[in-house]
Amino acid sequence: MRGYSGNKDALGKRLARIEGQIRGIAAMIGNDRYCIDVVTQVQAARAALSKVEAELVRGHVSHCLDEAAATGDAEIRALKLEELMRVFPRMRQD
Repeated sequence: MRGYSGNKDALGKRLARIEGQIRGIAAMIGNDRYCIDVVTQVQAARAALSKVEAELVRGHVSHCLDEAAATGDAEIRALKLEELMRVFPRMRQD
């Protein structure tokens, strides 16, 4: 079981909307829409992806880290924490 398992349906719906946004952006470019309008839609898609990312991180913390801590194995707990710390620098803060 993964930390996001309880939210799979909601995450799937959110990702489907983001997929539609991306297709819309591609159509906007194909239709030579105004640059700022396209950039605005790119920003909206990025914000939506950030919400998915935050939900996945929340699930990792509330499930995977908790599960690792419950094992009592300091090495496993440290590994899960290190995984989390490696992704933080790659997360965009807008």
